Amino acid sequence: MSEPTDSVARPRTLLICHADDALNREGLARWLAATTDLVGLVILDEPAKRMRRRIQREIQRIGYIRFADVLAFRLYYKLRMSRNDHEWEQSTLTRLREQFPPLTDETRLIQAGSPNSAEVEQFLTEQRPDLVIARCKSLLKESVFSIPTCGTFVMHPGICPQYRNAHGCFWALAKNDRPNVGMTLLRIDRGIDTGPVYGYYRCQFDETVESHHVIQHKVVFDNLEPLHAKLLEIYRGDAKRIDTSGLPSGEWGQPWLTEYLGYLRRARSRGL
Repeated sequence: MSEPTDSVARPRTLLICHADDALNREGLARWLAATTDLVGLVILDEPAKRMRRRIQREIQRIGYIRFADVLAFRLYYKLRMSRNDHEWEQSTLTRLREQFPPLTDETRLIQAGSPNSAEVEQFLTEQRPDLVIARCKSLLKESVFSIPTCGTFVMHPGICPQYRNAHGCFWALAKNDRPNVGMTLLRIDRGIDTGPVYGYYRCQFDETVESHHVIQHKVVFDNLEPLHAKLLEIYRGDAKRIDTSGLPSGEWGQPWLTEYLGYLRRARSRGL
């Protein structure tokens, strides 16, 4: 990626991400610092009770039988897929480290248990970002996502509104909807991935060898240049919203092993 020239206005940005997600905590942060003025980084180290609440919500949503399907996929992923995914992450992070310099003291850091805490809200207010990129699992409350002057945005792994909530790339594959395997750049509002859409981004992938985890990262990291251009448009006020009225809308959840084996079987049969 070419470095921005001094004549191009650089928005003040702030990134919210998880402590155990090096691709975003370091890789995406380096990219933002190189292409914008990254004024802050909120690193989330969530307590165990937050995970328990997510589990409870998923059980309420799909029931115990389907949640067993979720757990079966988690076990399958750990035994069969996690090593390859970790190698891909490390390779991608190495490439980003070579391409973009490390953060400097100009980017202030804060650690928190929740993006909705009073300390995070105060931190955002003090840093005065134009744009916030939220790469986290928690929904943000309005008093937080409304702080940046140009809005808070998510790079949602799924095409919205068809694949809202969690793991949209997985569910598009599970529903044999390959054209809608991608990422949506949308501005956060009070709903779950219901805000204004500013861009759709896709990538080349092979689901027979690449997991949904890798694919949902590729749709971000293979599109850094067009994402940078779109963020500048948003900052300048030139970006046009994509009209999504009339499109079907679906809220999805955690991957199921039965659905994964089904889409993998279909994908392999197409390759024969």
